[in-house]
Amino acid sequence: MKYKLICIDMDGTLLNSNHKISKISKSTLRKAHDMGVHVVISTGRTYVDAVAYSDFIGLNSPIIACTGAIIKEKHGDDVIYKSVIDEEACKKLLKIFNKYNVKPIFNSVYKIYCGDLKLKIGIELLKIRGFINRNVKLNYIKDEEKWFDVFNHEKDNIIKCEIINRNREKIHNLRKELESVSEIEITSSSNHNIEITKKGTSKGKAIEILANYYNIKKEEIIAIGDSDNDLSAIEFAGMGVAMGNANEKVKKKSNFVTDSNDNNGVAKVIVKFILEKLV
Repeated sequence: MKYKLICIDMDGTLLNSNHKISKISKSTLRKAHDMGVHVVISTGRTYVDAVAYSDFIGLNSPIIACTGAIIKEKHGDDVIYKSVIDEEACKKLLKIFNKYNVKPIFNSVYKIYCGDLKLKIGIELLKIRGFINRNVKLNYIKDEEKWFDVFNHEKDNIIKCEIINRNREKIHNLRKELESVSEIEITSSSNHNIEITKKGTSKGKAIEILANYYNIKKEEIIAIGDSDNDLSAIEFAGMGVAMGNANEKVKKKSNFVTDSNDNNGVAKVIVKFILEKLV
């Protein structure tokens, strides 16, 4: 089988524990790219953040960002797909968050709006340390009235919401209540977060849209990931790959389990299923 599209998660997958792309992973992905394979970053992070890592490798393929809510070409303003959480749904979510006393993050295409000042400061520190692209625009939103202004101003651009909280019981109970909101899709990338997009949005759906855009069959697709928000991608792709550090649910749904993110697991997939096929 000749694979034509490779979709790769970032955190816990392409990035090692130091939040870096290894030299081996970089060179291996570039070889696949130079062979004409579409190598696509598929992440829960923002487009602006993801594109910096794609540029670092030297890729030209579009970016799948915000857990599948946007597919955007790297060069120019062309958006292949965008899935928006509408204004009323955003207000409904905010009411639930206030009930649980949690502060949300809402992502537009180009900006992050954060309701937690401490979390905003933490993100700014991550930018300084190079773990997040310094070009990511971050705004602190203090109260409900300001949030309503954001929802109105960005009504065509709010594509993801996220809750980050160390209280796992609170996360569990909040998620249970959010499941009653019919307008949204819910997933996570850790035990301490909830990722919210418009109903029907997922990495898997985004990969399907991109595959149709390029007229690529699902049998010609590899998807690599490690957490729950990668499940839809792994289940859709012809070759779904779990990282060695992935959770058990992801491993059970995968066709193949590679090495961990600290042992060049992504590079080993490219060698096995792309480069060795040429020998």
